[in-house]
Amino acid sequence: MQNAFAFMEDFDVSVELPEAYIIAEQLNEVLPGKEVESYRLEDYERLHRIGFLNKDLTVFEGLVGGKVDSATSRGNVVLVKLDNGMNLLIGPEYGGRVLYHEDGEDAPRKIHLKIDFTDGAAMTVRLTGMGIIQAHDDDSLRGSYVYERDFSETPSPLEDVFTYESFSRQLAENNNMLKTVLVGKNALLVGLSNSSFQDIIYRARLHPKRKGAQLGEGEKRALFDAIKLVIEERLRLGGKDQFIDIHGERGGYQPTMGPNMKNKNCPRCGTAIKIMQVGGGRVYFCPKCQK
Repeated sequence: MQNAFAFMEDFDVSVELPEAYIIAEQLNEVLPGKEVESYRLEDYERLHRIGFLNKDLTVFEGLVGGKVDSATSRGNVVLVKLDNGMNLLIGPEYGGRVLYHEDGEDAPRKIHLKIDFTDGAAMTVRLTGMGIIQAHDDDSLRGSYVYERDFSETPSPLEDVFTYESFSRQLAENNNMLKTVLVGKNALLVGLSNSSFQDIIYRARLHPKRKGAQLGEGEKRALFDAIKLVIEERLRLGGKDQFIDIHGERGGYQPTMGPNMKNKNCPRCGTAIKIMQVGGGRVYFCPKCQK
């Protein structure tokens, strides 16, 4: 039989807060109560060498025999919790796929991890860019950098604690460029990467090199509203248009700014889109609209 997932193997799309949330919500619908029968790591040597997997791979053996309690997400990370004190952390932040397979359903040819359940179902994970696949017991979970970063006290745009009042106050005290304000370990919120950053600041009409403390009241409100809008729209439309959910369905959200606008003109004013390096990554922007 032809591999039903073969068409996906060239997709390489970052998984940010909305996509991680979608993955976790879907996994939480199909996995709870399933018992892990076995696991298999494939084509993992490079990932292991650069630290994308646990240093000690035998820790994955602890997953076997555990039953899934729940799947949750925060920021860019998905956490699958088992009833035997083990946890699976999945963070395909710069490209990757997490897929669920019913009993008898083909899996992709290229995977990094496959979890088989006793009822014949399976889950596969493959990273196509930077990210992590880690197993941890409850005691060592906080030793994971991505867990500490995303399951932290830093606000998430999906939570009630992320309010305009608190965000505005923090912006006024932050003299970093907006890329640092919104993305990375010192960001004011979790879950955003370079992809969403470009989309958000375009919608807010802000130049990539503006600083948080330089923004006026109207600009701060525009930035806050753009963050909420981009996150909510990506959730409503099932993720970005190149994102593949656990059932193999593509998302429907097309970013208004980013690599998809290469060699194109601004849809608002018709000005040619430009590219600059900001904070270690390429940022596409409109030199007329974004000031």
